[in-house]
Amino acid sequence: MPREPKIKAKRKLKTYQTSLGFYDQAVAAPSMKAALEAWGASSNLFHQGVAKETDDPDIVAATMASPGVVLRRPVGSNGPFTESAELPTDLADEGKAKPKRKPKPSKRAEKTAKKPSRKIDDRQARQAAAAFEREERRREAERRKEEATRAKERAQREKAVAIAQATLDKAKREHEARAEEIEAERTAIDERAEAEQSRWDKQRRKLEEALRRARE
Repeated sequence: MPREPKIKAKRKLKTYQTSLGFYDQAVAAPSMKAALEAWGASSNLFHQGVAKETDDPDIVAATMASPGVVLRRPVGSNGPFTESAELPTDLADEGKAKPKRKPKPSKRAEKTAKKPSRKIDDRQARQAAAAFEREERRREAERRKEEATRAKERAQREKAVAIAQATLDKAKREHEARAEEIEAERTAIDERAEAEQSRWDKQRRKLEEALRRARE
């Protein structure tokens, strides 16, 4: 009996959260590695203790609505995560550090803490996973496009370098050939000069001897 083809199951998404710079960041991803890639992190933030998986219902709902998209909010705030977040309003003025005060939990935060986690049903999970994969494909397409652009620019630079090098080599060969011709001409002139000097020395000695005899 022929076996039925296996259908590749979509990866279940989880919500991960971290703080980078002035922002808290969250993303729905199938793994910690995928979350780190989405954040553009160069080190393992989870091992460093600055990233974690979260089950906060509001954060989970926001990230599952845009799987694979990094959402942000001002660091230390309790506001909603969005794709475009403003800078924190309590940054120190004129470079003076202000003492850190533990923020007083808002009523909304207290209610959120008391609220039971909202479970994502299977259909939403499948939709979120599919959306995440689409986002991954979009990012991969962008990476390939950027790599192709860089490769084209690199090829153009290499071609320009090759042309410049060939031009330099040709000019150098022409210079060396001319220098050899000049050196050959200089050698011939030196030989002629030596021959002329030798001829003159002989003639001068004869003429001086004739002059000396005429004076006697």
